Amino acid sequence: MALQPEGLPSTVVYPFGGGDLLSALTVYPSLREVTTMSLEHVGDPRVIETISPQGLERALAAVRRRVSGLLIWTESTSENMIQLEAGRLPGQLAFFLVGLAVHGQEPVGLRFFDLTPEGGVDGISPADVDLRKAKIASKLNPVWKAPSFSDAFSNSEITFRPAGQPDAPLRIHRHIAADLSNDGLKRDTAVLKHLVAKGYVAAMTKAASYLLWSTNFATIRNYLLENMDFMVSDSTGIPPRFAREAGFEVVPYGRYTGPFLLAPSTSAKDMLALYNSQPERPLGFRFGYPDNDHHDHMVVIR
Repeated sequence: MALQPEGLPSTVVYPFGGGDLLSALTVYPSLREVTTMSLEHVGDPRVIETISPQGLERALAAVRRRVSGLLIWTESTSENMIQLEAGRLPGQLAFFLVGLAVHGQEPVGLRFFDLTPEGGVDGISPADVDLRKAKIASKLNPVWKAPSFSDAFSNSEITFRPAGQPDAPLRIHRHIAADLSNDGLKRDTAVLKHLVAKGYVAAMTKAASYLLWSTNFATIRNYLLENMDFMVSDSTGIPPRFAREAGFEVVPYGRYTGPFLLAPSTSAKDMLALYNSQPERPLGFRFGYPDNDHHDHMVVIR
């Protein structure tokens, strides 16, 4: 991406990222490690061993329908994520594999993990899976249907490399199922410890329901401001006033006249003031949500 400065960290953090490894590789094609986080659990891939051919075709058709929003509109709705988590195939994992395929990458390894209390990555063994088969993953959104699989399949780590290049260095994608609200991060302190241990990172988010505008998500917002060098988002990213207070420059692209969804009014005015204060910079593609008048837009914090 031409807007990125030299020397950018090769470690990327993508909060509210759902299954969107595709966009992370689009925005940061040179990344070495990327962590996506969302309310969705990855899911149990072993269903492929028992599903009937007819059931597999129906499940794949459902994945194709759900992934189309990401491929066409560069974002996935919460409804898509809910239905994927309740589907036969592990929806998040399916999205990750689509992202790798689009970018010409091949998966080399897959493991599931827990975070230790100190924030480290602790791989889950087959014996652990057997011991935890009756412990079903908890739904992290109270209005969603509960998952049907073990909590052993909540967090995944995929190693991958360019297809056909067996000597290429391995790259890492981790997905962490987590409630990123202030209360959620207070309950599960390992998530923030894991993130802080990465050191300085590049960041991104999009189609994030304006959660980073909310005081209820100030902890993850402050983590980003204290630990990132650079961020790309749509208007659902960090409000400009917070970024400026932390010493960043905020550069808008495209057009913006108001939030796409109901959002805090102070930050809506803040974002509008940013766009009104600078000349329009053309943007030839959609990045996450449009604004309330269907304009494409993007914000760079550097």
